[in-house]
Amino acid sequence: MRAILFDLDGVFYQGDSPIQGAVQALDWVRAQGIRHLFLTNTTSRPRSAIAEKLGRMGIRVSEDEILTPPVAALAWLRERGVTDLALFVPEATRAEFAGIHLLAEDAESGAGAVILGDLGAGWDFATLNRAFRLLMTEPHPHLIALGMTRYWRAPDGLRLDCAAFAMALSHATGIEPLVLGKPAVPFFEAALRTLGASAGDTLMIGDDIRGDIGGARDAGVGGILVRTGKFRLDDLKGDIRPVAVLDSIADLPRWWQAHGMTA
Repeated sequence: MRAILFDLDGVFYQGDSPIQGAVQALDWVRAQGIRHLFLTNTTSRPRSAIAEKLGRMGIRVSEDEILTPPVAALAWLRERGVTDLALFVPEATRAEFAGIHLLAEDAESGAGAVILGDLGAGWDFATLNRAFRLLMTEPHPHLIALGMTRYWRAPDGLRLDCAAFAMALSHATGIEPLVLGKPAVPFFEAALRTLGASAGDTLMIGDDIRGDIGGARDAGVGGILVRTGKFRLDDLKGDIRPVAVLDSIADLPRWWQAHGMTA
């Protein structure tokens, strides 16, 4: 194997604390010269804030090593000349869309694209209904979901993520969402292009059996599931089969060496 795609939340840290042994595992990956990239569906903060948070936990990652759905979405929008965005993302994430015209936050028509992220507690009926009204105008705007993660583990327990709201709006409007985040194949393909790696030479390591392991499988990438973060025993009973299951990212060096992997 020549490259690794890493999930972040639930793999390297949980809440505001690093997973035990995560820093040492990343140091080992770098010492081995293994190409790697961090993939996250986090849309609640820009890459600079993600890197800063990781740094406070002793996990040294630069912005360029992180691929997020807003970065992928911005490239997609610019390639097609789509403007007049209606953003349903946290305030901090709006900065990632600088340079493209944004609609007023109370607009109910005129969108070129409606973009959904992890708005969290910001979702209420009025907000969801405004997104619905925007999508129902003619011509219909693009519905872009920044990931299709169903839920994640927050410090206070499990929380709904972007998929729940994207599917509700898709069902109501009949518009199929364009997914620019895990588990969508184009997101993994963008990561492989960034690394200059092929799917067959790459592993994805994550805690989400569908978003990480299932998405990687659909892109032809093998997946390693870790028993941290959102992992549940039921994850091992479905039709998605990881290459391996590790207790945590700390076990990666030992597993890699035991299986005779090379960089």
